[in-house]
Amino acid sequence: MHIDILTLFPEMFDGVLNHSILKRAQDREAFSYQYVNFRDYTTNKHNKVDDYPYGGGAGLVLTPQPIFDAVQDIEKKADKQPRVVLMCPQGEPYTQAKAEELAEEEHLVFICGHYEGYDERIREELVTDEISLGDYVLTGGELGSMVVIDSVVRLIPGVLGNEQSAPEDSFSNGLLEHPHYTRPADFRGHEVPEVLLSGNHAKIDEWRHYQSLKRTYERRPDLLEERELSKQEKSWIDQWKSR
Repeated sequence: MHIDILTLFPEMFDGVLNHSILKRAQDREAFSYQYVNFRDYTTNKHNKVDDYPYGGGAGLVLTPQPIFDAVQDIEKKADKQPRVVLMCPQGEPYTQAKAEELAEEEHLVFICGHYEGYDERIREELVTDEISLGDYVLTGGELGSMVVIDSVVRLIPGVLGNEQSAPEDSFSNGLLEHPHYTRPADFRGHEVPEVLLSGNHAKIDEWRHYQSLKRTYERRPDLLEERELSKQEKSWIDQWKSR
């Protein structure tokens, strides 16, 4: 996968992209990235990339020309049409399912804006996906892009050391992830559940499924509304409801 990041502040990404799992992913050639400072594309004699909105109003709006030229330059050099992602509070709420979808792509372009917003023609003509991290507003799209890039790259085959890690993540199977424990088995009087020490993998899988469903039922019951529950899952939920 190759990722182009359109941003006025490329230095913001260095700490995220050049450490830990994302750094190892680059070393393994699982993905590459390039910063594109779209100010380099402006034809404005004062090097501006923003202007006041027509009709008045507070703040400044990113002008279309630099971003259009930057994206079109990327597309001209690409082997195939990339997915162009706009980080935007008005976009679709970001989910694990969306991360899995984007992880299938060979080329992603992220547009990170600042100021009051974007000229609407950027949204209409260039963008394939608009993504929001939640119902709040950030000072720019950089932080949101970092979150999405991290969640996508870790799903690329070979990036995580254990190939079972991603499928067992919260939300990947529609449930929150089960609890985890490690050594020591007894920490200050708090003991690891006995089943995890038993070596009985069938029992361990059942316990993890039970705990995963229970945690989802208690913390995110909305996730269960569209889930097709098995007979066993229905039985467990009935038990919890009767308490």
